Amino acid sequence: MRYVFGLTLLVVLGAGSVLGAAVVTRWRHDMTETPRIVAGERVFTMPPGVVPRGGELTIPKESRDVAARLPNPVRPNPESIAAGQQDFAAFCTPCHGLGGKGDGPVAAKFIPPPDLTNAGLQKARTDGYWYSYIGVGGAVMPAYGEALSPRERWDVVNYVRTLAAK
Repeated sequence: MRYVFGLTLLVVLGAGSVLGAAVVTRWRHDMTETPRIVAGERVFTMPPGVVPRGGELTIPKESRDVAARLPNPVRPNPESIAAGQQDFAAFCTPCHGLGGKGDGPVAAKFIPPPDLTNAGLQKARTDGYWYSYIGVGGAVMPAYGEALSPRERWDVVNYVRTLAAK
């Protein structure tokens, strides 16, 4: 009987040590293999419908008709137009050209962008439409929603509106 108790005790201790070793090994492995996340290193997508503080809801390009009804909250004053011209020169001239005629250096290699000086095109599009197009992009145009703040996008819209008058 003495040997049965000793053998049972050894089996229980052996099983416990195997389980303990498995837990320790797994814990160590998880801790060494877990990716380290540094602030700004990764961009996590936000759940749909979430708006950051100080931000605004981004309307997807599939709902461009909803975005077209957005009113322009930035008055087209000289300061706004000048700021929009600077952003247009930085982001838009590679395709649209300095004058907005669609003759930028990149335009020759891709589908030519529209002539923004065309009064008929300008009349057919609302400020909200242009704002949405700049923010979420289009068929060929990339999205600049992360590169330009909402205010900067409205400034570009105000500048684009002056191109048809030139």
